[in-house]
Amino acid sequence: MNRLILPLLFSALILGCSTTPLPEDTAGGAPVETRSGGSGAVTPVVAGGVDAGSLPSALTDPKSKLSQRSIYFDLDRYEIKAEYQDLVAAHAKFLVDNRGFKVLIQGNTDERGSREYNLSLGQKRADTVKRSLILLGAREEQVESVSLGKEKPRNTGTGEAAWAENRRADILYKAADGRGEF
Repeated sequence: MNRLILPLLFSALILGCSTTPLPEDTAGGAPVETRSGGSGAVTPVVAGGVDAGSLPSALTDPKSKLSQRSIYFDLDRYEIKAEYQDLVAAHAKFLVDNRGFKVLIQGNTDERGSREYNLSLGQKRADTVKRSLILLGAREEQVESVSLGKEKPRNTGTGEAAWAENRRADILYKAADGRGEF
């Protein structure tokens, strides 16, 4: 029964979130920075948001789908593409099975477009992933979303190939006991 309900809910989410294209989006390419604890200190995290030293192997093993932490988007779009639906579902299942973990979804854009537009588009991307996780069973208090706009690019190059790497939402994990990335 669950095998039928989850795909139907996810499909409904995707259809309900579709919209018309927006103005241009943006972002670039430095390591993603994360907040640690309550001190406000900033720690660099390797590309993709993986901090292998403090997370369970299910989240860091390169053979695990859960080690993939980025969902990529088309230009000026914030709908989750079909190729990333299983990835989002896998992260939702992990959160359902591990209620002590929280995630921060960081929405990013490529370098094109105004700062305001990119912050808005990045937030829409992060919120779309957040809504998907919650619809698939994660609790609201487990998921936070934020926009980084074009401020934390993965690839600082120019051209479509570089820009495509920057149009993404990154998933960063943290355990209730403080282990993790953000």
